Amino acid sequence: MHVLLAGLALGLGLVAAQDPDRGADRFRQLHQELPTPNSYRTASGAPGHAYWQQRADYRIRVEIDTETRRLQGHEQIHYHNHSPDALSYLWLQVEPNRRAPQSHSVLTSLAPDMDSASLNTLARQLVTESFDGSCMISNVQLVGGQPLKTHELDTTMRIELPTPLEPGESVEFELNWEYTVNNTAEVRGRTGAEPLEDGNWIYGMAQWFPRMCAYTDYTGWQNKEFLGRGEFTLEFGDYEVEITMPADHIVSASGTLLNPEEVLSPVQMERLGQAARADKPMMIVTREESDATRASAKSGETKTWRWRAENVRDFAWASSRAFLWDAMGQPVEGRAEPVLCQSLWPREGDPLWGQYSTHAVAHTLEVYGRMAFPYPYETAISVNGVVGGGMEYPMICFNGPRPESDGTYSARTKYGLISVIIHEVGHNWFPMIVNSDEKQWTWMDEGLNTFLQFVSEREWEEDYPSRGGPPRNIVGYMASDNQVAIMNNSESLLQAGPNAYSKPATALNILRETIIGRENFDFAFRTFSQRWAFKRPEPADFFRTMEDASGVDLDWFWRNWFFTTDHVDLAVADLKLYRVADQGPEAEAELAKAQRAAEPIHLSIERNRELEMRVERFPELLDFYNRYDELDPTEQDVRQWEEMVAGLDDAQRAALASNLYWYVAEVRNDGGIPMPLIFHLAYEDGSEEVRRIPAEIWRRDNESVTKLLLCEKPLASVTLDPYLETADADLSDNTWPPQITETRIEATPGNRAPRGNAMRRAQRGN
Repeated sequence: MHVLLAGLALGLGLVAAQDPDRGADRFRQLHQELPTPNSYRTASGAPGHAYWQQRADYRIRVEIDTETRRLQGHEQIHYHNHSPDALSYLWLQVEPNRRAPQSHSVLTSLAPDMDSASLNTLARQLVTESFDGSCMISNVQLVGGQPLKTHELDTTMRIELPTPLEPGESVEFELNWEYTVNNTAEVRGRTGAEPLEDGNWIYGMAQWFPRMCAYTDYTGWQNKEFLGRGEFTLEFGDYEVEITMPADHIVSASGTLLNPEEVLSPVQMERLGQAARADKPMMIVTREESDATRASAKSGETKTWRWRAENVRDFAWASSRAFLWDAMGQPVEGRAEPVLCQSLWPREGDPLWGQYSTHAVAHTLEVYGRMAFPYPYETAISVNGVVGGGMEYPMICFNGPRPESDGTYSARTKYGLISVIIHEVGHNWFPMIVNSDEKQWTWMDEGLNTFLQFVSEREWEEDYPSRGGPPRNIVGYMASDNQVAIMNNSESLLQAGPNAYSKPATALNILRETIIGRENFDFAFRTFSQRWAFKRPEPADFFRTMEDASGVDLDWFWRNWFFTTDHVDLAVADLKLYRVADQGPEAEAELAKAQRAAEPIHLSIERNRELEMRVERFPELLDFYNRYDELDPTEQDVRQWEEMVAGLDDAQRAALASNLYWYVAEVRNDGGIPMPLIFHLAYEDGSEEVRRIPAEIWRRDNESVTKLLLCEKPLASVTLDPYLETADADLSDNTWPPQITETRIEATPGNRAPRGNAMRRAQRGN
C-alpha cells in the first residue's frame, strides 16, 4: 500500500508519462488504406449519386444425357452497359474449364501428402488427373447471325464486339456450349453428379453455363481466373431457363416454376399449395413414393422444366429421381404470401433432413430478415447432395451432411447440418443480394454471413455449439504464425476458414456485444445491408457505413483486426493501492511501523539472534542513532500537518475525509491489438462489479497503460475480460493477484471413452 502524504497529491501523478508515438499509429485513420470517396461511393459509405452497375439477362436451354453425364446448352445474353465507358470487348466466365487437363487450377495444385497417402487417395488422384471437364463453346454470334471473334484464356473468354458498346446501349449475343459433368465421388467440387449406391444420381448444377464477368467502377473487368477458392463476381439480371431431364426426375431451381402442370402430378401440386400455408413441413414427395421411383426402371422419356428468376446474379439447379421433398410457408414482412421454404434429399439423408432442414431454412429467413432486410424472393431451397459441406446460389443451396447408414448421427453431424443450412441459405443476403466481389474479398460475404449465422444459432437453442463467432474459439488461430491479414485477395489466403469466416464473424460479434452495443450495431448493420441491397459494395463502403450509422470511430478496430495479423493478449501487470494520510503524522507513523514489522526478517538476522552483539558488550558504543526512528514524526511534521489541514478548502477537506481506496492497475498489451479494458472487481466483503473502459485508453501507448480504480472498499482481486468477450489469447495473466491454475488428472486406465456418435452407442447399449 502506498500512502499519499499531502492533500494536493490527491488524484495527481498516478498515471505514468506516455510516449505519444507508441500508440498513435494503432488509432490512425484509414485514409491511406481506403480508396478516396467519389461520386460512385461516398465518404459515408453509401452509393453515390453517380453509382452504376451493369446488367445481364439470360435465356438458357440445357439438357443432360444422364447416361454419359454430357451437358449441352444454348444461351442468349442481353448485356446492358450502364457504365460511363465505351466497351470494345466483353468478358465471360467459363468456370467448367477449371477441370480442363491443362487449366491453371490443375497446374498450380499442390501435391498430396504422399507420406500418408492411401490407395484410395492414389486412385482418386489418377481419376482427377485423367478427367477432362473442358467446356466447348461454339457459334458465338450476335443475335441475328453475325459471328463474333473470341479468345479463350483458362476460365475466361474475351468476346470482341464489331463496334464499341457505348454508355446506355445494350447488345444481345448467343452461344452453344457443352461439357461432361464431373462425378463427385471421383472429382470433387461445388458442382457435379453424385452417385448413390443403388445406381441413382443427384445432379447439383452450379457454375454450369458461361456467365458475364462483372465490369465495375473500381476494377474495370473482373476477369481474374477461377482457381477454386475465390468464388464469383456477377451482375444482376433476369433468367429464363428451360431444363430438360428424364421424366422421372424432380428438378428444383432458382426462381419460379412456370409450368408446374406439365412436370408435376396433380397430387404434388395440391400438396405444394397446402404446404405454402402450413406452419410446419409437409411432404410433397414421400419416402414411399421416392423408394418406388428408385426401384423402378429409369424413364426413357424427358420433361422440360421452365423457370424464371428475376433480379438475381446467378442461377443453379438440382435434379434427381431419388428426391424426397417437403415444404412449408414462412411469413415475411412486406409479402402478402409466405415464402415457400423447401428441402429435397434422398432417403440417405433421413432422419436428419426430414426433421431439421426446412425448419432451418425458415429460421434463417426469420433472423436474417430482422438483422438485414426481409427476404425478397418467393422461395428458399435446401438440397442434400453433391458437396461435402455447403454451397450457395440465389434461392437454392446444396448441403452435404447426412446421418450414418443405420440412421444414427453424432451431435456434430446434427448441428453441422443445421449450421450449414443456416449459412448457405443466409448467403442469399450476402453475396446474392448484397453483391460483394467474392473474387477479391472472401470475408465480405463469408465473414458477414458467418456472423449472422452465429446470431441465428444462438436463437435456435440456448446452448447451441456454435463454432464461428464466440471469441474464445478464434484465439488459437489469431495467436498462430501461419496466417495473413483478412484484407487479402481470396486466392492468397492461408487457413481460409478462420481467416475469412470465423475471424471477421468474431470481430463483428465483439463490435456488437462489447464495443458498439447491440441496438446501435444492429442499426448500423441494417443500414449497410439496405444501402447495398442489389448493389456491389467494397470493404470501404462497409467500414464507412458502420462508422457513419453508429456514430462510433472504428478505424482503430478495422486497422487492427482486418489489416494486421496481431492478436489480443492483455495482462494485469500490477495493482497498487494508495490510501490518503488522513489521521495526522502520529497515526500514520504507527501504520508505517506496523507495515515494517510485518515485513519478512532476513535469514542472516534470524540466525544471528543467538549471538551477542558488540554493542551489547560495549554499551558506550550506543548513541543518538541507536534510539532514532526515521518513522517518528517531528514537531515540525506535526506543525506542517496542522497548517496544511487548516488551509484546505471544502473540496480538499472532503477528499481528505473520504476514506476511499485508490487502486492503480497497470495493464500490458502483449498481443498488439488494443481492446477495451473490462475489469471485474471482486471485493473482500464478497460483492463485485464490472467496469468497462473504451479501447481509446491505448491511443497514446499501445504497450502499457495504467488505470485508476477508485473504490469505497478493499479489493480482493481484479480480473480482465471476465466474460471472455475480447478473444484474449492468454487468460493466465488476466487476474491480480495471480491465481493458482487447477486442473484434473483423469482417473482412467489410459484409454479414453469413444467419442462421436453417442446416439449409436446409446442404442447399442440398450
